[in-house]
Amino acid sequence: MKRQLNARHVYSFMGFWTSLASATMFTTYAVYQVITLGLSPLQLLMVGAVLELTVLIFEGITGVIADVYSRKWSVIIGMFILGVGFVVEGSVQALESSVPLLSAFAWLLVSQVFFGIGYTFTSGADIAWIVDEVGEQEAGRVFLTAKRLSLFGTLAGIGISVGLSTIQSNLPYVAAGLMYLVLGLFLIRYMRETKFVRPEKSEGTPFAHLKNMKGAWLSGAGMIRRHPVLLMLLLVTVFSGAASEGYDRLWQAHLITDIGFPEGITASVAVWVGLIALLSTLVSLPVVWLAEKKLDINSRPLILFSLIVLTALRIGAILLMAFAPGFGWALAAVLLHDTVMTLNGPIYNTWLNQHIESKSRATVISMMSQSDALGQSAGGPLVGWIGNRLSVRASIVASAVLLTPVLGLFARQIRDRAAEKQRE
Repeated sequence: MKRQLNARHVYSFMGFWTSLASATMFTTYAVYQVITLGLSPLQLLMVGAVLELTVLIFEGITGVIADVYSRKWSVIIGMFILGVGFVVEGSVQALESSVPLLSAFAWLLVSQVFFGIGYTFTSGADIAWIVDEVGEQEAGRVFLTAKRLSLFGTLAGIGISVGLSTIQSNLPYVAAGLMYLVLGLFLIRYMRETKFVRPEKSEGTPFAHLKNMKGAWLSGAGMIRRHPVLLMLLLVTVFSGAASEGYDRLWQAHLITDIGFPEGITASVAVWVGLIALLSTLVSLPVVWLAEKKLDINSRPLILFSLIVLTALRIGAILLMAFAPGFGWALAAVLLHDTVMTLNGPIYNTWLNQHIESKSRATVISMMSQSDALGQSAGGPLVGWIGNRLSVRASIVASAVLLTPVLGLFARQIRDRAAEKQRE
């Protein structure tokens, strides 16, 4: 491998490797959390609530650090913290035995704090870095290419996850944590930051660093306040986050405990979950490839229309999962939902970055992640309470209901654009 890799290659490899680690960890997470640790629906949502509360607290701080000091080093620090957090999450039973003051569930919550802090260092910083390096016009295409390559990482991670889970259900988390640590070392050597312009620093006061960070935060907040589209996206992210927490945490539990797997086929839960993830990735690959080749990613009206269609399909997929009468319908719901979310990410990131100035890019993106965390931390416990009082199926329906206001917000944006054209 050459010493100098361009930003596109580094970003694509980072997407591939993080997808490899995430698939290794999350493909069979329900086997670990639901079967091995025996978490209830409310406990599953509590895990998510701690994670999102951590993100909510730290997101604004770390986004400002990336804009004031370095996007590159913010990403690298995040990778190391994530690695430690996932190793802890996979070691909660061993930690409970060695440190009996905390239960396995308490250690699980501690790991979510690491996860949340590490995530906040990377979110916003990685996107801000690559947009500055390649330019806004090329960013959309880079996002789609990186997403397509990341799906190959997902394919590999699925196999690793199933294989490790059949040996011991916690091993996927430990392996994924080590992968993040390796990625941090890779980025130290190959990630270059050539286009980032640091803001002028305050001199002569003991609180100069805090003043720099405060100025960056106020600049990002002012940008959102001045742009109605960014305010709208902030609300969209809140509702989307509230909806995603319930579905993401509970669909596997719903499949395992309520729907079940086909009779007559002998396979472990880990194998079934791995096969579903494999099918989902294989379906997503041609869809992303087609979007990469045919979609005009820089057309703002087309991007908005695409987001509306994808949101409607996402709501339909969640409802289909909730009311699936059998495994076949549940599988169709998962495939549709995962394909929609795979395509939604790069399109949303492209539209968002078209409305952000470079100097506050990481801060604004972090604020968006903060609003997502607010939605998840507020919506998650509500959805979990519904699951405990009624059923997991009812929780998933609640997730779809929480997502419906997003369609109204997008529709309002279309009306505002039409009115603006008439005035012109």
